[in-house]
Amino acid sequence: MSIITERNNSYPSDARCLEVFNRVEALIERRYGIPVIVGDVKDPFTGDLDGAEIRIDHDLDAEEALFILVHLFGHTVQWNLSERGRTLGVQQPDASISAQRMAELYQYEREAAELSLTLFREAGVVDLDQWLADFFHCDWRYLEHFYRTGQKREFKSFWEQDSPLLMPMPIPHFTPCKWRGRWDGVVL
Repeated sequence: MSIITERNNSYPSDARCLEVFNRVEALIERRYGIPVIVGDVKDPFTGDLDGAEIRIDHDLDAEEALFILVHLFGHTVQWNLSERGRTLGVQQPDASISAQRMAELYQYEREAAELSLTLFREAGVVDLDQWLADFFHCDWRYLEHFYRTGQKREFKSFWEQDSPLLMPMPIPHFTPCKWRGRWDGVVL
């Protein structure tokens, strides 16, 4: 079942999501040398990364799998460019989290989404900008709630249509390197 309860014309069909997933997956593997593995991912995660590979849970629908793929690609770039990215990528919930830290986490998540948008452009995908923006903003609201409370609410309860669009961010040169899995952190 799709996480979007009511579709509008800017949201892709399952067939379109699968088509784009396959195109983007091939690009990630070919251009960036990052294997994408679809299989079982340890609960409660829907995907995982370690800096050198991306894992997507096989039980996801096409829409969720596509977002997880491109978003984890963005985080993979970040992990390979900075220690700070790897630190932010394993942020634990904390009721006393500072406004500065939340702003830093927002920038980290937004940058991953903007790298995702550039990846779409590189793959020739130009029709999913609003969908990606809506998904990112929902993801951020979910994470913000989780970081502050430690509570996981239904993801789609954070969904809003017509969120502000993202701007593509150039993907810097990086060399994939295995750093660590997310098992010891929270990058949702």
